Amino acid sequence: MKLRPYQEQSREAVEREWEEGRKRTLLVLPTGTGKTVVFSKIVEDQVKLGDRCLILAHRGELLEQASDKLLKATGLKTATEKAEQTSLGTQAKVVVGSVQTLQREKRLSKFEPEHFSTIVVDEAHHCISEGYQKVLGHFPNAKVLGVTATPDRGDMKNLGEYFESMAYEYSLNDAIREGYLSPIKALTIPLKVDLSEVKQQAGDFSTSDLDTALDPYLEQIADEMVKYCTSRKTVVFLPLVKTSQKFRDILNEKGLKAAEVNGASADREEVLKDFEEGKYNVLCNSMLLTEGWDCPSVDCVVVLRPTKVRGLYSQMVGRGTRLAPGKKELLLLDFLWHTENMELCHPANLICKNAETAKKMTENLEDAAGQAVDIEDAEEQAEKDVVRERENALAEKLEACKKRKQKLVDPLQFEMSIQAEDLSSYVPTFGWEMGPPTQKQKATLERLGILPDEIENAGKAKLILDRLHKRAVTGLTTPKQIRCLEKKKYGFKHVGNWRFEEASDMISRLAANGWKVPRGINAHTYQPPSIAATDLDQYLGWDDTIPV
Repeated sequence: MKLRPYQEQSREAVEREWEEGRKRTLLVLPTGTGKTVVFSKIVEDQVKLGDRCLILAHRGELLEQASDKLLKATGLKTATEKAEQTSLGTQAKVVVGSVQTLQREKRLSKFEPEHFSTIVVDEAHHCISEGYQKVLGHFPNAKVLGVTATPDRGDMKNLGEYFESMAYEYSLNDAIREGYLSPIKALTIPLKVDLSEVKQQAGDFSTSDLDTALDPYLEQIADEMVKYCTSRKTVVFLPLVKTSQKFRDILNEKGLKAAEVNGASADREEVLKDFEEGKYNVLCNSMLLTEGWDCPSVDCVVVLRPTKVRGLYSQMVGRGTRLAPGKKELLLLDFLWHTENMELCHPANLICKNAETAKKMTENLEDAAGQAVDIEDAEEQAEKDVVRERENALAEKLEACKKRKQKLVDPLQFEMSIQAEDLSSYVPTFGWEMGPPTQKQKATLERLGILPDEIENAGKAKLILDRLHKRAVTGLTTPKQIRCLEKKKYGFKHVGNWRFEEASDMISRLAANGWKVPRGINAHTYQPPSIAATDLDQYLGWDDTIPV
């Protein structure tokens, strides 16, 4: 099986982390981009090195998927550690194990601490829980790979408490842009649902309170769905089984063909098959289908289980992000949830890298209520708005950076010049990221023209160094060019978005003109040819490539 480019890169990145001594590392791939294939190939590599491997998960469906994919992708057969099934006494090099089974002391004590040399945790956003930690702690010397589409937990325990690094992250934006996932259009429904009285439970909404709060709005929500979902294959997520069943009945009364599945459904497999084949066009469930179920033809998702947990929200939306013949996009219906006691997840939380941009994007989508908006376009607009607001707020500080009599560029000026929202809002996650920059990092930053004294931690230093490398490869301006052209004396704007050759040419023109701006050029509004020929607004700091 030939891996896609990002899959091969992620495989190499994980193994590089292990080789460099970081034994607990994360791999983040969006739902639908083949994480099981990737960790199957990684497991194959470790087996070839002589390792015995454990694939750990919390649901039987995930264990079965891992076993099937491993056999198809690599030819490796697995043994199972679940309930009455055991791998002990077999010659299997790969074991798929249920965390519920393995965490039992009687079962776990049968394994020597060195029994497994490599452990893969599927859906790793669960692994901070006590059960997972008990199993992982029993094999203290094993290399651990956590694989997830959603690297955060609702109880706010950061995965950085356990994992030492993030080996590779492939964003939803990249997957959509490169054609591996379906484009997503968000549609904010102008229906205000009052959740202000709903209580919190375990870091999220209480499902019983949610059910009570949602019930008065079900008829109105169904009316909205009739407008947008009649010709789509739609999955609806609801808080409780009784609500899911009630909503199915309401939708059928409105003329839609709706079915419902839950954990106790005796005909679950039949209903899912009928839905896939088109007998029903709406499928209601009470959080049953968040993991371990795939139906690529789903082209509409309705989240009626509002949540503050980005991981849970991403899993729900992920049921509709896969590609399918004839499928143009995923339509994501979002409602104007009104709550006073917590921040809710919205479409913005799928792709925005920080809370400030997500908040702005949500505000923009609410202003456009009733219109379907591509989430990539919405994010770009929100980032542009946030950058402008931040520049205005930091204008005085930024001006002070430019006035400093030094040859190096202040990191703030560099970030603002290249409009790097991800750098400006960076917060360290893992332990090594929180430490101070290394001497090697400082020396390299200084050599490349960045003032290292203003960089507080090693994680930020690494991000800036990575960005500088990418910029050099793609032929964009250097920090020293930015420093020269953005001096108050000249006043050129966002030189970080220029091509290297264009900046060099302008500096030569300044030198030839006695270090004055040539007549006919307004530095404050000047745009070099590569930007003037396109739309500057579409190029923000997270994308380091500006086509000529």
